[in-house]
Amino acid sequence: MKEDELHAFLTLQRIPNLGDTSIKRLIGRFETAQQVLDQKKESLLKLDGIGAFKLKAFFEKEHRLAAEEELKFIQEHNIDYCSYKDQNYPERLKHCIDGPILLFKRGSKDFSQQRMISIVGTRKVTNHGVDFIKQLVEDLAPLNPLVVSGFAYGVDITAHRAALDQGLDTIAVLAHGLNQIYPKVHARYVKAVEAQGAFITDFWSSDAFDRTNFLRRNRIIAGMSEATVVIESAEKGGSLVTADIANSYNRDVFAVPGRPGDAQSLGCNNLIKTQKAQLITSAADLIYLLNWQIEEELKPVQKQLFVELNAEEKVISNFLSDVGKEQLDLIALHCKMPTFRVASILLNMELKGVVRPLPGKQFELT
Repeated sequence: MKEDELHAFLTLQRIPNLGDTSIKRLIGRFETAQQVLDQKKESLLKLDGIGAFKLKAFFEKEHRLAAEEELKFIQEHNIDYCSYKDQNYPERLKHCIDGPILLFKRGSKDFSQQRMISIVGTRKVTNHGVDFIKQLVEDLAPLNPLVVSGFAYGVDITAHRAALDQGLDTIAVLAHGLNQIYPKVHARYVKAVEAQGAFITDFWSSDAFDRTNFLRRNRIIAGMSEATVVIESAEKGGSLVTADIANSYNRDVFAVPGRPGDAQSLGCNNLIKTQKAQLITSAADLIYLLNWQIEEELKPVQKQLFVELNAEEKVISNFLSDVGKEQLDLIALHCKMPTFRVASILLNMELKGVVRPLPGKQFELT
């Protein structure tokens, strides 16, 4: 995008009452942001959904001047950017009607990776939630997904750290401009995220920091991801808003169940109860429900020559050798192991080429 067109995009983005959806409608009619700014009021009013209220501040010069200042910041700090019309804009976000017209990025990662999952939840994550996130990301690592979250306290930063620990790319979607980091205590992770992912936002460096920004940025987290996973949430919270947005985009939403009396499980339990999210207890559930094909990612394995099984894997392997194929719950029952543990073991065995999944959550030896 040329500098003049970027300035035009910034100007449109700054005009109050206009919004991303209306700007897209205008650009769709007049082809470029600059041509939109060149139009007379009479021409703009001819478009459906563009009324006098939205154009009230359209021709005020202060918005062009503000755009010039933000353009200087972008150039001086080598900020990457893309518009919703560019190829390097997140593909899934292009299909969201209210997706931002501009994204600003700092980091090494692009958005071409197909498997993107967002992991969201409470800022008051429990030890159980932390352990679940670490295990989930570790089990998903062989499939190389990109992990998206919001860089906030609790679930967000735990998801980013788990991705970094597993060598996965991670995207932190910020609720403020790229001139600051919130919370400041997370500044220690900035270099790692920039090297192994990116920070993105649609906020300007001059935008005032406001807690309502978190709700606005959630549409990016939900929109760019194939699926959203809610780990823990109270009865009300920002992660539930993200889940609602993901549902409105027809994206998959998953929730981890918790005990009925736990305050940080009420949100997830309600999502499952009202059928706004599918229940998962392991990475194997997510892989199965998203129909991710492990075979495409791995080279064929000659299990009889190269694969070593640990004690638990041998128990399951011997059981499947006797019965042929069996459902996950029954495997857990007969092998006297918790279902969540068996799901994790089966995933590892699948990655080794020892077992393969079948419809109905069944498994058999290869």
